[in-house]
Amino acid sequence: MKKKIILACASFIIGVVLVGCTTGNNTEGANSSDNDAQTVHLMEENEVASMNTLVTQDTASINAQVHVFEGLYNIDQDNEIVPAVAEDMPEISEDGKTYTIQLRDDANWSNGDPVTADDFVYAWRRLASPENEANYMFLLDGTVANGSEIINDGMDPEKLGVKANNDKELEIQLEKPVPYFTSLMTFPPFFPQNEEFVEEYGKEYGNDSEKILSNGAFTMENWDQSSMEWDLEKNPEYYDADKVKLEKVNVDVIKETATAFNLFQSDELDQAEISGEHVKQNEDNPNLQKVPDSKVFYFKMNQKSNDKDTIFANEDVRRAVAYAIDKEGIVDDVLADGSSASYGYIPKDFVKNPETDADFREDAGDLMETNEDKAKEHWEKAKKEIGDEITIELLTSDEDAEKKVAETVQYQLQEALPGLNLEVKSVPLNNSIDLTRNGEYELAMGRWGPDYQDPMTYLESLRSPNNTNYESDEYDDLLDKITNDYGNDPEKRWQAMIDAEKTLVEEDAAIVPLYQQTRSLLVKDNLKGIYYPNFGASTIFKYATYN
Repeated sequence: MKKKIILACASFIIGVVLVGCTTGNNTEGANSSDNDAQTVHLMEENEVASMNTLVTQDTASINAQVHVFEGLYNIDQDNEIVPAVAEDMPEISEDGKTYTIQLRDDANWSNGDPVTADDFVYAWRRLASPENEANYMFLLDGTVANGSEIINDGMDPEKLGVKANNDKELEIQLEKPVPYFTSLMTFPPFFPQNEEFVEEYGKEYGNDSEKILSNGAFTMENWDQSSMEWDLEKNPEYYDADKVKLEKVNVDVIKETATAFNLFQSDELDQAEISGEHVKQNEDNPNLQKVPDSKVFYFKMNQKSNDKDTIFANEDVRRAVAYAIDKEGIVDDVLADGSSASYGYIPKDFVKNPETDADFREDAGDLMETNEDKAKEHWEKAKKEIGDEITIELLTSDEDAEKKVAETVQYQLQEALPGLNLEVKSVPLNNSIDLTRNGEYELAMGRWGPDYQDPMTYLESLRSPNNTNYESDEYDDLLDKITNDYGNDPEKRWQAMIDAEKTLVEEDAAIVPLYQQTRSLLVKDNLKGIYYPNFGASTIFKYATYN
């Protein structure tokens, strides 16, 4: 595939010309000689950072992990939570704090070992242990009993509120009722780990395909952390293997839309993600699918660096930037893929009011809409403190669409805010994630896809401390009430989440929501059964068919 990618890049101009005179409606598919073996060719926009579910933080890794591993529950094509390693939905006590879960008898690891309740206990304790520096350790803070004390106060991880009553029964004690806890168990950090296998490899576990033990529908082959290509092969030990029709999935990292399009046209890809002009030119292509997504792209503004206030500690600077960006122009003219402007941190069509069934965005309304006059007003106030000339670096990933958005914002802000020089720095996504996580940035393009089916998956990411160095007692107090006081009061909980978002986005201007992604995909006619959940992994092909 690597040679073919180079050829596709070289033929970019030809590909753009051809798009106007071809439908791309080729039913043979990629490498049609592989069809009988049910081999499919897909793409990712970024490298897989790790297959250790403890250090999950990027979409590519999550997409791989949900096919190679499996937790207690899965997400189906209707975004409903269904049993996976669990035999049935959890038995929940009347007070909402005790979950008892029976495991399937036929769930095995790829080496033939049975998946047991102890595999979950081991993994969750590792998730809670500060020495493992798990990126999603905070998901246990205030949820599973003793999670807070283990994470913050040095309590022994063995006291975490999870235990194996026997090989096939798991019992979980929560600190308080957590309305979204079952959906949380669909997320990779809550997947099982085989203690013997993990301990054999230690810190190297999950760093290449030889150091992975699968309990999911596929095993991962020909991969390490530098790989731009890998294979997922059907796992014969998977309990539902009879329903898994794909024998092999070949995945290539393709960052450029033109390359993806040309590979799709030449039958080297069975599914390609495109944006911008390629979407406009393929609007009538029957292979085009527009998939609504819950991922929100936004600007992070770092308020402190080396314990000193930055330019973004100035509220007028933050407001000037927020008001100056033309989000509608970005989604209509740059992305042109069906993505929509975001006027809040919580996406539309994600969660509904439990009392009225109204969408969250309908109840919360639009926050911080574009306003050139207000942008200039706040910028002039800010310049009294920061001076007339200022240079700011904007950090982005090297994805094609994100770079184009950054260039557009660069123009918009420099036009709207006299004296501002905005320099764009594009790096591989995983490098960008590391830089922002470590606070090594000024202004950065952030993205947040929901880990579980609740607004708190977004709101918790900005609780103090966080990597924007935003601090607000009012905001943190609202999150505490949502978590600690309103678990059994849906109406108060819903309103508190609306209030928290308003504090974050409008009252404090701590972040700048930009757009909610819609994915534009070209999919071959003979590839069926892929679906796209609105939380967790972005793509599920476990039960796909390729005819």
